[in-house]
Amino acid sequence: MAFLFLQVKGPSVEWIKIQRPPEDSIQPYDKIAARGLPDNVADCLNKLVVVKLNGGLGTSMGCKGPKSLISVRNENTFLDLTVQQIEHLNKTYNTDVPLVLMNSFNTDEDTKKILQKYTHHRVKIHTFNQSRYPRINKDSLLPVATSLHMTGQNAEAWYPPGHGDIYASFYNSHLLDKLIEQGKEYIFVSNIDNLGATVDLHILHHLVSQPNGKRCEFIMEVTDKTRADVKGGTLIQYEGKLRLLEIAQVPKAHVDEFKSVSKFKIFNTNNLWISLAAIKRLQEQNAMDMEIIVNPKTLDGGQNVIQLETAVGAAIKSFDNALGINVPRSRFLPVKTTSDLLLVMSNLYSLDAGCLTMSPKREFPTTPHVKLGSSFTKVQEYLTRFESIPDILELDHLTVSGDVTFGKNVSLKGTVIIIANHGDRIDIPAGSMLENKIVSGNLRILDH
Repeated sequence: MAFLFLQVKGPSVEWIKIQRPPEDSIQPYDKIAARGLPDNVADCLNKLVVVKLNGGLGTSMGCKGPKSLISVRNENTFLDLTVQQIEHLNKTYNTDVPLVLMNSFNTDEDTKKILQKYTHHRVKIHTFNQSRYPRINKDSLLPVATSLHMTGQNAEAWYPPGHGDIYASFYNSHLLDKLIEQGKEYIFVSNIDNLGATVDLHILHHLVSQPNGKRCEFIMEVTDKTRADVKGGTLIQYEGKLRLLEIAQVPKAHVDEFKSVSKFKIFNTNNLWISLAAIKRLQEQNAMDMEIIVNPKTLDGGQNVIQLETAVGAAIKSFDNALGINVPRSRFLPVKTTSDLLLVMSNLYSLDAGCLTMSPKREFPTTPHVKLGSSFTKVQEYLTRFESIPDILELDHLTVSGDVTFGKNVSLKGTVIIIANHGDRIDIPAGSMLENKIVSGNLRILDH
């Protein structure tokens, strides 16, 4: 990868060559679902492997260890929900869909310890590790590591090189060959923190039912962009191929254009369906072509380094008959912050067999816009500020800033803005109903 980085100079796309994808290259989900399901759903499922990207830590939410081990709903972690979903499929259809976790050196040990609790569940779990790459000094372009060890001053010298590393690491682990030998044909890859990324039988059926000469090797689930998604990667047509365009590849002069909802209407959910045989072929031919993303970082000591990364979706242009499917927004429910966590813990969703579905009592399908301030960033702090999660079925927008706590059975509707100024504290009393309200100043409820 470093060799490629040194070879390629300048932005990796020429803006003038970018075209909108042809009509038939991004299919609406409804058209695919309209075909219905075959009698042999089990046969389709037995060709499938579910892969979750499990390399990330929970640091952005103030948690130690793998992000997948954070509790998100009724004491269930991301990993628990994933196992429940697949186990439910295997029991319902009498199938053997395995779960594969791509760990990083940051998450591998903790994840393996926890996997013991699933030994009696009806899902086989495999793991493999993504690579460990050296961070590079920004000026000298040489690795900052002084040895291969990960301790002491070298602890910060290494990084996992993005999820585009899945192809090489999966292939090198020999797990890919093992799964092909077992008759598996496709992987469904997604981020473990996307709670909307469940196995979709209609998309799977579409994949396995293509005629041989037209076998689709890669499906990317995309969904309509909203103002909140301006940074998400989008699909473009470039030099005759469908291609993923990430914000990091966009020349500075065109960033605003990239973010516009009118020109680039969809973005990549990172839910991907990929042919195992095609991964094997491309790896063996050394033909997997992914743009390198240069990610500048500053280490704790102040040293400026760069990390070279790739994205799993960027390989779309290497696969035959690749397709985008425009899926409902419900298939993209990432939990990146405690604001997202509030949504998935609330009565907006119900939990069934590891799957979250939006309540039919919600009158419009969009999720409320929630912005919790810095006092809520860490999961532990966030949990202490809610005696119980408020009723948000009729909420459109919530902004909370400063030292704010919520009593039991609070109900929030419409637009609610709660701002405690520095040094003040606001306690929202138990049982309160706030509808289109701005609360500011100081509100202390004292028990007497």
